[in-house]
Amino acid sequence: MGYRIRECRKEKKMSQCELAEKSGVSRTIISGLENGTITTTTTDTLLKIAKALHTKVADIFFES
Repeated sequence: MGYRIRECRKEKKMSQCELAEKSGVSRTIISGLENGTITTTTTDTLLKIAKALHTKVADIFFES
């Protein structure tokens, strides 16, 4: 999941700080998800990240 968050974020040319600001999720959480130190999170967090990336949660889990 984390690598997909990173891919989506980079496609949008967004830094972790920008994603944190737009999503309301801390940069520490985003970084942890992206690098694999955090492997579980809440549905609410995923929804916030997906919304900030203008994508669906399913797109974070599954490549199209």
